[in-house]
Amino acid sequence: MTKLPASQVRKDFAEALNKVAYQRERIVLHRRGKDVAALVPMEDLELLEALEDQHDIEAADKALVDPKNRKRIPWDRAKAKLGR
Repeated sequence: MTKLPASQVRKDFAEALNKVAYQRERIVLHRRGKDVAALVPMEDLELLEALEDQHDIEAADKALVDPKNRKRIPWDRAKAKLGR
């Protein structure tokens, strides 16, 4: 994994993008010594999103096991509770 200042990546964005897209390199961007973002190949992002989805499904399954969570809530009430 490469760490680069955000200002350098801004100047050489096409080069950084090519390293990520074609060489599957991960680049961490930092500003004033603090890591602020990362450029990752699409395959890495897709894997991360799949892991997040799996985690959400497991959390939902766990919540549904609890009997107090089995009671259905009408959509209008749920929407109102969420402030929408």
